[in-house]
Order: sequence, then structure tokens, then C-alpha cells
Amino acid sequence: MKLDKIITSPSSWLKPGGPNDDIVLSTRVRLARNVAGRPFLSRLNPDEQNDLEAYLKQAVLAALKPDRYTWFELDDMSQIDRQCLVERHLISRELAAGEGRRGVAIGPKQRIAIMANEEDHLRLQVYAPGLQLQDAWQEADAIDDRLEARVTFTFSPNLGYLTACPTNVGTGLRASVMLHLPALVLTRQIEKVFNAVARLRLAVRGLYGEGTQATGDIYQISNQACLGRTEHDILETLGTVIAQIIAYEKEARGALVTDSPTALDDRVMRSWAILTHARIISSEETLALLSAVRLGIHMKRLKGVNIGTVNELFLTTRRGHLQKLRGAELGESERDGARAETIRERLGTN
Repeated sequence: MKLDKIITSPSSWLKPGGPNDDIVLSTRVRLARNVAGRPFLSRLNPDEQNDLEAYLKQAVLAALKPDRYTWFELDDMSQIDRQCLVERHLISRELAAGEGRRGVAIGPKQRIAIMANEEDHLRLQVYAPGLQLQDAWQEADAIDDRLEARVTFTFSPNLGYLTACPTNVGTGLRASVMLHLPALVLTRQIEKVFNAVARLRLAVRGLYGEGTQATGDIYQISNQACLGRTEHDILETLGTVIAQIIAYEKEARGALVTDSPTALDDRVMRSWAILTHARIISSEETLALLSAVRLGIHMKRLKGVNIGTVNELFLTTRRGHLQKLRGAELGESERDGARAETIRERLGTN
């Protein structure tokens, strides 16, 4: 599997048809692990980091199916290629910006990615479209078992898995759900909802996780800590909260139709008009307009538009993908022009 094919093919976590996909874009389960007998990454010298990366590459590919997984060396990639993998959520921003030997194994349909030498020695990620916490967890757990048959991970009988960041100590499990919540934003209820979420020790972040702001009315909600909680507890709490947020968003969407249908239609149609006619458009504006169009499609206010195409535009209009698809580095103004052209091409209005 070549890197160019990964970057130019549809991303499985944006595929429509998953449970509650009108509101839930994707589910992710991530496990953090460290190899027993080796210092954390921040304490390794370059030779030790090289050795660890080679060891993990061999172990990961042997534990899984080498003909279905491809290992990529991050320090051999261009900056644009690394940015594309970040935009696809296959690697973290930290791994992309890191130094020394570090890699990632990417599985079929981009649903599974296993990072080596990020903050922890190994981070296993499983993605699923829509709300599929249990399915994603079961797949991650099965892969973790296969890895543990070949690699001894650092584990304390009292604390659980030991990790570089204290918040991951214990299960090492970080489960997150990516939600599209435009109606809660429009009805100005979003802060009230997230204040309640914070009291349950859940984190709310933007499209690209920790340290990013919400754009396009997209939010990630995940557990904050692992210590003292079982995987079942973490998933059950998160699942219960997500179900309630979905209910709030549906209620807010109903209120928009009842109380201000003309304003709703105007927002949707104006957004569609700009996307299909603009010649220059910024990334931030694009996400806001796509959010309104996506809402309009799911609320049946805008017909004849493919939701899969709209979902993919959240990805293919990002900085790295625009440059990759154009085959050249682009300045900001060039990206804004290329973004508008890409949108018109994908929506069939060029």
C-alpha cells in the first residue's frame, strides 16, 4: 500500500452509514503502551530510539498481517505527506513534528493506525464511522492481545499500564467521539452542554484533538483519565453522555425547524451558494459553510447533494491535502484559490 494511495483515497471514518452518522462523524479508541525494560521516549538517546523503532516495527508487522499493513518511516516523509496523515487522523501532530526514528503502521481502509515513538513507545488507534464505541474497543483489544503475545509492556499490578503522561496511566485507554453539533451552536446551548460534560471528567476538544479549537461545529469528546477505572467504566460513561448529547442536538434541530425555518433555509442555501461559486475561500470559512450544508442535507432542507462528498470535503480542503493533490507547495492565497476550485469540482459546479 503506497502512501499516495492512502492520501488520495476516501477515509473510512468519514464514510456515511455508521450509527447516528447525522450527528456522529466517527469513533476512536486509542491505547497507550510502553515496552518493559526501556526508558520512556524522552529519556532515550538517538541510537536507543532507532533500536526501539526497529523492534516495534518487527513486532507489529509480525503480530498482524504484513500483507495488509504498511509501515511508514516518518523521518523519511515530506512535511506535506506528514501533514496529510495528521489531517486524516492517522498520526498525531506530535508524531509528525517529532525528531528521530518514528513510524506508523496503517491497516486496511485506514481504520487502524499504530504509532511508534510518539509520546509513548506505542499507540494503537482504531477508528469507526458513526457511534461504535464497543466495536472499536473490541477490535483494539484484540489487536492489543496479539501485540502482547510478542511484546512485554510496562505494567504495574497496582497502577496498571505505565505511560509517559499520568492521565493515561491505568488502562491506557482514550476513547473519543467526533460530533457535528451545529444546532446546539445556533441555539446557543453548546456551552451549557459542555459545562455539564466537564463535570463528568470528560474533555471537549476541536477537530484535531488536544490544543485545537472547534471549527465547523465539530467537537471531540473523550475521557480525561484512565487510572482507577476499567475499560468498561470508561466506555459506558462516555457512551451514556454521547447518547444524551445526540438527543440534545436532535431536539435543537427540531426547534430550528419549528421556530425559524426560513432562517435555517437561508443559512443552508447561502452556504451552498458560496461553496459552489466562490473563487477564493479560506479554510475556516470552508468548514463553517460545509457545516451548514451538512446540516441542511441531514435535515432534508437541501436535496440532491451527496453527503459522502460533503464529508470528504472536510478533509480534502485542508492545507496538506490541497498541496498533495496539486503536487506542489502553495502559499496561503494559492491555497485559498485551489480550495475553492476543489470544492466546485467535487460538488460538480465548476
